[in-house]
Amino acid sequence: MKQVVQNYKTGELAMLDVPVPGCKPGGVLVRSAYSLISTGTELMKVSEAGMSMLGKARSRPDQVAKVMQSVATNGVPATYRKVMGKLDSYTPLGYSLCGVVEQVGAGIDDVKAGDLVACAGNEHALHAELNWVPKNLYTPVPDGLAPQHAAFGTVGSIALQGVRQGESQLGEVALVIGLGLIGQLVVQLLTASGVRVIGADPDPVRCELAERLGAAACGDPASAAVETAVAELTGGHGVDQVYLAAGGGSNQPVELAARLCRDRGRVVDIGKCRLDLPWNAYYEKELDVRFSRSYGPGRYDPEYELEGRDYPIGYVRWTERRNLACFLDLLARGSVDVEPLVSHVSDFDDAVETYQRLKDGELKAVAVLFRYPGQGEDTGEAAAPAVAVPAVNVKPSPARATRTPVRLAFVGAGNYATSMLLPHLAQRDGVELSTVVTTTALSAANAQRKFGFAEATTDLDAVLGDKSIDAVFVVTRHSSHAELTRRALLAGKTVFVEKPLALNEDELADVLAAVEKSGNDRLQVGFNRRFAPLLQEARRRFGARSGPASLRYLVNAGRLQHGSWYLQQGTEGSRFAGEGGHFIDTASWLLEADPVSVYAVAPSGNEDLQVVLRYPDGSTATISYVTTGAPGFPKETLDLVADGKVLRLDDFVRAAVYDDRRKRWVSSRLPKARDKGQNAELAAFIKAVRTGGPMPVPIQSLVATTAATLAVQAGLAGGAPVTLERAR
Repeated sequence: MKQVVQNYKTGELAMLDVPVPGCKPGGVLVRSAYSLISTGTELMKVSEAGMSMLGKARSRPDQVAKVMQSVATNGVPATYRKVMGKLDSYTPLGYSLCGVVEQVGAGIDDVKAGDLVACAGNEHALHAELNWVPKNLYTPVPDGLAPQHAAFGTVGSIALQGVRQGESQLGEVALVIGLGLIGQLVVQLLTASGVRVIGADPDPVRCELAERLGAAACGDPASAAVETAVAELTGGHGVDQVYLAAGGGSNQPVELAARLCRDRGRVVDIGKCRLDLPWNAYYEKELDVRFSRSYGPGRYDPEYELEGRDYPIGYVRWTERRNLACFLDLLARGSVDVEPLVSHVSDFDDAVETYQRLKDGELKAVAVLFRYPGQGEDTGEAAAPAVAVPAVNVKPSPARATRTPVRLAFVGAGNYATSMLLPHLAQRDGVELSTVVTTTALSAANAQRKFGFAEATTDLDAVLGDKSIDAVFVVTRHSSHAELTRRALLAGKTVFVEKPLALNEDELADVLAAVEKSGNDRLQVGFNRRFAPLLQEARRRFGARSGPASLRYLVNAGRLQHGSWYLQQGTEGSRFAGEGGHFIDTASWLLEADPVSVYAVAPSGNEDLQVVLRYPDGSTATISYVTTGAPGFPKETLDLVADGKVLRLDDFVRAAVYDDRRKRWVSSRLPKARDKGQNAELAAFIKAVRTGGPMPVPIQSLVATTAATLAVQAGLAGGAPVTLERAR
């Protein structure tokens, strides 16, 4: 089998072929499905291995003390041989994974072969294809919990034990210093416990992520933002607890904890940071300093970990194993969400390269998972839900440049067509509104009178057969979009269809079959926001980025009026199926890629949604689509964070770009009205029709956005992330 190892003397990382461990009594042999890289603990170990001998000594004074004791006892030559022999050996990496039980040892009766389990331990839950895990270091995974999420079990237990040490109570206020992987989990656990949380981290991306996951406020500890938030939330008294989840050699976290903690508050050390306690500050407030030891009671006790001797629950309520099971239960019930923390998923075969990219800073990540071979095949794990992103296999027929004016036909003349599209087209030079088609004669006559169509009809076939018509706009109810688009493409027309393009995978496949059959890929879906002048200028000012980005998009959709056809979900699809493509397309345009997975959750009893999109470079976009917000709040607000920069868009009325803790650009004036890009989108579409040039948005992007929108519904039904599988 394969295993990732490191030589602590040279720093070399390697993938070795090693023997399969035996299945001893008192434990199980587990085939790994996913294992988690702790970007704090493991990377610290990897970095230490790359240091000089002097650097290693400075970083581990505890080990130096042991060496000096050995010198006194055994002499220099023997100690030197012992130390160098230990350093010049391969050591394992990893301590948190999820996998499938392959073999059960004697004395084990709580799991069987084929069961999915989460495993812990830096000697038993290694980055290896197979691990032997003793009874108290594994626990069964609850039904419905995805294995990639269950792989967070050990790290989650560390965070959970830290929160237990803080003895938080409902209504208290806590400060979490350090918003890496452990810190992000602590934020969520405290929030789930009814505690209001403030976060402190110099990385604005991590601050934004923590706020998205429940923190009341976050900021750079060197700025005044954190102190201001503490004063506001506590009435100037200070926080009840401080959780030190930071690493490094700075004493700033300990000093900040003393400054912002209330009298007789609690300071809990979870990470590994410098702890030179300023005596006066801690004495005067009589602060209670506590340490959180790894996953919980049982850790470092060989009788518990190796021999399976449990502690009675009446004496020790939360042991190592019970913490692990508790965290998995919180994940399964949705109280904690780890999907937004997953910055990158790497195939296990690429493990060494992934570590190197993390060490070099090329890959910036909160959490990285290794995915092992055979997922969804023969591991006993159910295949992850997936939605296909079909490839557009067509050799387009040459697009002909049209004469002027460009002759347009409209199929449908409802509210959106008459308020947002036709007013722009009716005033545009070089455009002739040829024919309007509706199902009722009167609506066609009204559109003809108001916008000057040459003809009004209810006969769609006549319009599609009219060779003088250059382009067809499909602006009907959602359920008819795919079929009308398919027919128009087969008739050789350039098509503009309002979102959505399709309501299910079969409809999308039918549209693409028409493209392939006709050779006509002249298609545009009405994703107008990417054309909004204010957003385009903000994106230009934001500039290029080098690292992954975090995007947050709040859509305050509001409630629908009684009787709206949008409520006819049985025929017209959900509200998000109809509107969601707008927001997914905007996110993908800003991030310059198509999503690779979608995770969606919804509270029961309303239409609110949280949709998390992951992108190939580790970027994430979270779309909060809510119907229960205040009607006076702006409908759309967007924040894009990357490389120390922030782009802020407020409802297409104003925008700003921040850099180096200051505003670098703010929109200079308020537009006369919100411009969401319809006019610019129509101009680009008409230009493409008139010149025969490329369509404003590549058809593969339209397909990817449609597939991602469909994946939201699949994710809600399955309760797990949905992979977007691209056809090869």
